[in-house]
Amino acid sequence: MFLFWTGLNLSSDYVVPKEVEEAGFQICADELGSIVEGHDVKKLKIHGEVEGIAEKLSTSINDGISTSEDLVNGRKEIYGINKFTESPPRGFLVFVWEALQDMTLMILGVCALVSLIVGIAMEGWPKGSHDGLGIVASILLVVFVTATSDYKQSLQFKDLDREKKKITVQVTRNAVRQKISIYDLLPGDIVHLFIGDQVPADGLFVSGFSVLINESSLTGESEPVNVNAANPFLLSGTKVQDGSCKMLVTTVGMRTQWGKLMATLSEGGDDETPLQVKLNGVATIIGKIGLFFAVVTFAVLVQGLCNRKLREGTHWIWSGDDAREMLEFFAVAVTIVVVAVPEGLPLAVTLSLAFAMKKMMNDKALVRNLAACETMGSSTTICSDKTGTLTTNHMTVVKACVSGEAREVGSSESTTSFGSAIPDSAKSVLLESIFNNTGGEVVVNEERKVQILGTPTETALLEFGLLLGGDSRQKREKSKIVKVEPFNSTKKRMGVVIELPNGGFRAHCKGASEIVLATCDKVIDSNGVVVPLDEASINHLNDTIERFASESLRTLCLAYLEIGNEYSDESPIPSKGYTCIGIVGIKDPVRPGVKESVAICRSAGIVVRMVTGDNLTTAKAIARECGILTDDGIAIEGPAFREKSEEELQELIPKIQVHLIFSFH
Repeated sequence: MFLFWTGLNLSSDYVVPKEVEEAGFQICADELGSIVEGHDVKKLKIHGEVEGIAEKLSTSINDGISTSEDLVNGRKEIYGINKFTESPPRGFLVFVWEALQDMTLMILGVCALVSLIVGIAMEGWPKGSHDGLGIVASILLVVFVTATSDYKQSLQFKDLDREKKKITVQVTRNAVRQKISIYDLLPGDIVHLFIGDQVPADGLFVSGFSVLINESSLTGESEPVNVNAANPFLLSGTKVQDGSCKMLVTTVGMRTQWGKLMATLSEGGDDETPLQVKLNGVATIIGKIGLFFAVVTFAVLVQGLCNRKLREGTHWIWSGDDAREMLEFFAVAVTIVVVAVPEGLPLAVTLSLAFAMKKMMNDKALVRNLAACETMGSSTTICSDKTGTLTTNHMTVVKACVSGEAREVGSSESTTSFGSAIPDSAKSVLLESIFNNTGGEVVVNEERKVQILGTPTETALLEFGLLLGGDSRQKREKSKIVKVEPFNSTKKRMGVVIELPNGGFRAHCKGASEIVLATCDKVIDSNGVVVPLDEASINHLNDTIERFASESLRTLCLAYLEIGNEYSDESPIPSKGYTCIGIVGIKDPVRPGVKESVAICRSAGIVVRMVTGDNLTTAKAIARECGILTDDGIAIEGPAFREKSEEELQELIPKIQVHLIFSFH
């Protein structure tokens, strides 16, 4: 009874602001922020848990927010938009000031000033100003070229950053799942998060499986946090390390934890480049040496004058001619300093770097700072990822082997023919696996067109299932997903457990072919009958995997396991005893121009190496297609690499052209 009344008292403490209530909501942005940021379970319960928050935000956990213009504008006015305050762009004069900070230019500036003063005093205007003005002109030219180049690059990088920030997330709005920019998110949106995604705003966990969140960017803690119904708080800027979930957005923009952190950070200054350090060092040394000899020369000349006057007995009498002679001695000393510091050096370096930057811009390579061009000729090795970098990251299933039947399935006609050639029982369980064991989604967009959402691999498989004549919604509705173990780079597979319509449970597994096939002890034969996996069948499947991989295809194995009636969602998904459904080969074409680019790098003495987590045979095939792997090159897996001694590595590393950071075995 005490807890009940405490809850009532706490609940009565919160009063909905008038403007919030008039806009059609029952909770303000500050209250939402305090719940999520403070992980305040008590407040969350007072407001009716996640369902209560959703109701007060005038949204639906299943259908999302309404996108009518009035309601969207009302949300923006009350809760703000999901954008962070950005520092104002730097003007041209800022770049001029930064260019003037060069040590060599500072020394030259001092020399120019002294040269002007002494020259005008000795020879008058304008004859005495020639040397000083010449140095000033070279300084201005260096500053103008450097500032102009850096300013132009900053404008181009601003455009590039604008493009880079066009990140999309999957949300449900008006009962339609769709992709929108993270900057269009509003409180009340239902966001779908998957492994590898960055949480785009503060929010609450609605539903999901095995969600681990890496909060190290905010808290510094390396241990991931389990997010579930008991701990439903998700913070902007953190990353989904494992699992998948639906999130209710509660706080956006500068009100989020990430936004507040960004507001406290100031932009740090740029470090000097190695060339700048060396040039400044050289200028300082030359300046010191020149100054030393200038002082010595001035002292010797003055001493000679004093000795002469001492011999003449006029050392107590100083005339205007003597003062003029002293000024001439000082002019000689200044000339030594001016001549010692090479005013042409910064100009030559700046012009060469500006020329290099212009050439790189013509090749579509942007350089943020002019001085960074100094490293353009120092590269000896380029390490490149495969998927999405060397390849297009647009995948399609082009070959499949089900029930011992291996065929080309690159077109809709060949896929339909393949579907009619395999037994109905095998086709049924294959479609069940494709549409249930996936991180993607087949949706109907606002234009009433079928759209496939998800990673390129998931999209390729779902498209293959649709071409086979499968119905995603029907397969999903026939069975209930009980547990999901999403794909990650450590396990190299993903799995689900579904509850069948007639009772009982079935597990589906898919992933790297070698790993999933190792968990199987049965296979579906050409008649659609499940038979033990004998040596001949294993050899046939392994040969199929090797053949697909040698043709630059990414291979995936699909399998299932009948669990029976006894299964709890607390139990892990079984790891062995599966029945192999089949193997699919997914094509990820090499990007146009990659082979030519690799050849150009090789001719310039730059070694291109591939670093990937794919199958060794597939990686080698694509590396050969790109021209990376040569006859004398080596492809090596991570575990084998780590077992080598220091002496072996010294001999091995120059020959490595393909490195697998993960192993499938």
